[in-house]
Amino acid sequence: MTFDDIKELLVAKFGADAIIGEERAGMQPALLIAPDSIVDVCRELRDNPKTYFDFMSSLSGVDYGVDACRFGVVYHLASIPYRLQLTLKISVEHDRNIQKLPTFKSVSTVYRTADWHEREAYDLLGIYFEGHPDLRRILLPDDWEGYPLRKDYKNAEYYKGIKID
Repeated sequence: MTFDDIKELLVAKFGADAIIGEERAGMQPALLIAPDSIVDVCRELRDNPKTYFDFMSSLSGVDYGVDACRFGVVYHLASIPYRLQLTLKISVEHDRNIQKLPTFKSVSTVYRTADWHEREAYDLLGIYFEGHPDLRRILLPDDWEGYPLRKDYKNAEYYKGIKID
């Protein structure tokens, strides 16, 4: 199954609005998915016998920069039996307000590996995953302020009396 075949399959199942674009340049072409459709798209790609994307190898949060005011998530899926790989991307505009985090639906009900990946994106970028079973920090202490992989993050000078370099 080719990239175009997968795209056609998804459009036939969910309509043209589920796929808002595509990126064909580079080593891994990507489908740009409407954020509200990501769980259904992932479930279809996993359960459809024509695709059987049974493995999510990676999920990464993305801060597209202060000027872009956009956050996103990149999903790397693999079909082990069919030896296929697929990249999905979702993103939303966000005003960078720490009090109201950018929010996406959790795919942890589709791919159990998403549980830890989503926690990492939450911890380091402040991306909130709606429906996640246990969304809390995974790498930093619970009382850490801010999200260190954001482009506008400023390091604290001290943490609990210890100087931070």
